[in-house]
Amino acid sequence: MADEGWNPKIVAIICNWCSYAGADLAGGARIQYPPDIRAIRVMCTGRVDPLFIMKAFNDGADGVLVSGCHFGDCHYLEGNYKCAKRMFLMKNVLKNIGVNDKRLRMTFVSASEGAKWGVVMNDVINTIKELGPSPFNR
Repeated sequence: MADEGWNPKIVAIICNWCSYAGADLAGGARIQYPPDIRAIRVMCTGRVDPLFIMKAFNDGADGVLVSGCHFGDCHYLEGNYKCAKRMFLMKNVLKNIGVNDKRLRMTFVSASEGAKWGVVMNDVINTIKELGPSPFNR
């Protein structure tokens, strides 16, 4: 369980074309979600190296979110498919080292889904709050 007064640190690695635009739309629409998210914009989730995720955890993140275009809508054709395969493998790596794989999540939010971005952010924050601080930070 989470410590009293503790707020999770979430690193969100997000696609420039869809999820970043969706997050921007959420901000413009004043959709509320906790400020515990640190966003890193990449041109495509296909560019996300598994080492980026491990570095985020090693540097103090309690959770990592990777968010990109819906399948079939990637501006680079197959980037989101490549990323999804890597996320599946990374979840297995986390399990094998004794870390709950719910700390890593991949979602798909398009540029027109600002409301969905807010829902996803709240869900990620609530999941990490239930899990408590990252074992990497102890």
